[in-house]
Amino acid sequence: MICDSYWGGRGFLEMNWLKSCFCRVAIICVALASCATFSSKEEPSPIYDVRSAVVLSSVKMSPTILNGVADRMTTAINATVRTEVYPRVVLTIRILSVEMGQGYDKSRNVAKVRIDAASVDDGSVIAVSSLEVTSFSKTGAADEILAEDIAARIRSVFSLSNSGRE
Repeated sequence: MICDSYWGGRGFLEMNWLKSCFCRVAIICVALASCATFSSKEEPSPIYDVRSAVVLSSVKMSPTILNGVADRMTTAINATVRTEVYPRVVLTIRILSVEMGQGYDKSRNVAKVRIDAASVDDGSVIAVSSLEVTSFSKTGAADEILAEDIAARIRSVFSLSNSGRE
């Protein structure tokens, strides 16, 4: 038989035993790995009551990106309703750099963004976030797409609503 000569004379029953033993070990490893995900309890990120946002850039940048992010953030802030009391903050969104037309097909656009959340009460910065946002577009609407992607990431970080924006 082919099986006997290939496995050095081992019979068909011994092959099934090896397969079943391997399956048992694999099932045990999968079970242990799934249990590990239950034990890691991640702390929820803090939620802030964002009152307004200012978008700044230190470099020469497309006004479409700056205005697009500002408009989208204003819409998200106005649409967000908090049912509980959270620390009130004002966001300062700094677009540090934008690189358009990256990659092999010149469709990748990358923006580096830093967000400071300052307390409305005393003006101190209580949260800082840095993001690198990547979007892909070869069309003339690349600035609008990048502005939406930046705003979407900020909305996600600060738990803001997307209502009113299609």
